[in-house]
Amino acid sequence: MTTDLWPEELRLAAGKQTLAVNFNDGSHFVLPAELLRVESPSAEVKGHGPGQETLVTGKRTVTISGLEAVGNYAVRLIFSDGHATGIYTWTYLAKLGREQEAIWADYLKKLEAKGQSRG
Repeated sequence: MTTDLWPEELRLAAGKQTLAVNFNDGSHFVLPAELLRVESPSAEVKGHGPGQETLVTGKRTVTISGLEAVGNYAVRLIFSDGHATGIYTWTYLAKLGREQEAIWADYLKKLEAKGQSRG
């Protein structure tokens, strides 16, 4: 992946339940708010190191309340549940887009293994 990946457009769509991202390399992704919330790059979700991740549950109906630019490298997403500490770099958004299917399948397996639900 090139280091000059840049979003040409970020757009909330579908009742703030998805974030559409168009990148300068021609790639386009539509990312569900639930996926973005449960995969937040925040310390609250990812922890401060390997093995410290938290399985986020009950976010089926979460929406994206707002977007805030963070320098020229990322965006902060504000969610309807009050979570607003994740800084989503352009590289991370592209990774979520490219690997969305596998990331989501892994998340569902983790929920099942813990006896949890999307709520």
